[in-house]
Amino acid sequence: MKRFAFYLSFALAVLVLASCHKDGKSIVTPISSGRPYEVLVVADDKCWNSPDSALFHVLDTDVPGLPQPERSFRISRVRPDYFSRSMRLFRNIIIVDIQDIYTQTKFKYARDAYSSPQMIMTIQSPNQQEFADYVSKHGQVIIDFFTRAEMNREVKQLEKKHNETLSVKVKSLFDCDIWMPVELSSYKVGENFLWASNNLNDLNFVMYTYPYTSKETFTKAYFIAKRDSVMKVNIPGAQEGMYMETADSAFVEARNIAVQGDYAYEVRGLWEMKNDAMGGPFVSHARVDRANGRIIVVEGFVYNPGKLKRDQIRKLNAALYSLQLPSENKVDELPVDSQITEEKVTKENEQQTNEK
Repeated sequence: MKRFAFYLSFALAVLVLASCHKDGKSIVTPISSGRPYEVLVVADDKCWNSPDSALFHVLDTDVPGLPQPERSFRISRVRPDYFSRSMRLFRNIIIVDIQDIYTQTKFKYARDAYSSPQMIMTIQSPNQQEFADYVSKHGQVIIDFFTRAEMNREVKQLEKKHNETLSVKVKSLFDCDIWMPVELSSYKVGENFLWASNNLNDLNFVMYTYPYTSKETFTKAYFIAKRDSVMKVNIPGAQEGMYMETADSAFVEARNIAVQGDYAYEVRGLWEMKNDAMGGPFVSHARVDRANGRIIVVEGFVYNPGKLKRDQIRKLNAALYSLQLPSENKVDELPVDSQITEEKVTKENEQQTNEK
């Protein structure tokens, strides 16, 4: 009888939990499926197999700043009729909704609708041609949306588990905080400079500062010149005359981004060791520490010859977003969680056009 009462109580507890809702959602949310940077597209054959296949080409673009082509996302596609309960558990989903009931093309998003963590983007359009034009025009916004969603997840993991020793060192040297991967077990200190790496030296993090004295600071030419001067002093090669420098500046990509709601300058490209065969990709964030009148640069670079480097550079890039300046509060969410509207997309597109 006691055993029966126990099982009855347990069953009732499960039913109560299953029926609990908050804001219309169950508190007990399944864990999402799929790997990081994997996107499931829900689209019919007419859309997906169209001659331009605009959405596929957007998602299939290469990650910038890598020495060899590596796709931005792993792409899966399912027809709407087969968008089953199990399919709804994917971590990243794009739903294509083309119907003549719509007067213009827009997109909206839902977070953790069927599983967690999860981001679902729905693109509504009156016809195939307008859909293709819209996706082609705003392709970078779509890429950034899911890239930032994945980085949000990475930052949350870093908050729970990061290199505490490195955080203490950054605090003592720069009066800042940052959450870097635990693998970065060794470090070297220079003048206003810190270099940390893992045992294999394939994952690397550098941080340095310099006074904010020029309006030209946030230009590609100024940044490359400053970066090269700092790296030449602090990251020498195995022999005299060897030192790190930025590879061909023509392939360096720079753009304005937002970090914690404030301005930042993101630079991606390739580095090389002068008079040596070493090299690889890097990504940098340059930010203004207004309280101290200085520029703070945080950078991740990878050395992994003969192997793919996309996931490594993305891991380091996510960690860069966790930088907390002296006057800032801790990281909460990246810009992906701001409300996305048609006006915001148009404004971002105009800004990108003006920057070019």
